[in-house]
Amino acid sequence: MGADAFHSEVPLTVNGEARRPTVDHRSTLLDVLREQLGLTGAKKGCDHGQCGACTVLVDGRRVNSCLLLAVSLEGCEVTTIEGLSPAGGELHPLQRAFVDRDAFQCGYCTPGQLCSAVGAIAEAGAGHPSHVTDPAAGVGGSVELTRDEIRERLSGNICRCGAYPHIVEAVEDVTR
Repeated sequence: MGADAFHSEVPLTVNGEARRPTVDHRSTLLDVLREQLGLTGAKKGCDHGQCGACTVLVDGRRVNSCLLLAVSLEGCEVTTIEGLSPAGGELHPLQRAFVDRDAFQCGYCTPGQLCSAVGAIAEAGAGHPSHVTDPAAGVGGSVELTRDEIRERLSGNICRCGAYPHIVEAVEDVTR
């Protein structure tokens, strides 16, 4: 499959590695990650952006990869669950906290939960408010990640096993 009227080469960085997949203009980022790049951590849950199982980071921001056309990502940096761990095989602090707190059961939603939590922590650190952020807290500075903040910020990620309390505790462990 080469570049033609319906396919384009898309230079991007995936988990720190420069890649140039040739993608069908209709392909989502999720499909390219799973089918072309062999990165199967992000899951196809609902394929409608409602469950969060496909959450990855694009330029540090969390996205539902099932809704994002891969052809639109030229020059972007994509981080999947496979790219969260630092070199050397150690777990990312959130991955370690999820293990320690038993914040996963079947594991299907876990990659999306972890990527979403990484993005949520960064957003709060940058001062981006959520729906539950106290408006009286003022502008600027980081937003404190209370239990309510964590729940709100991760509300786009569904866990059918109901591990939510443990997920919140794991995020709290990392943000304390």
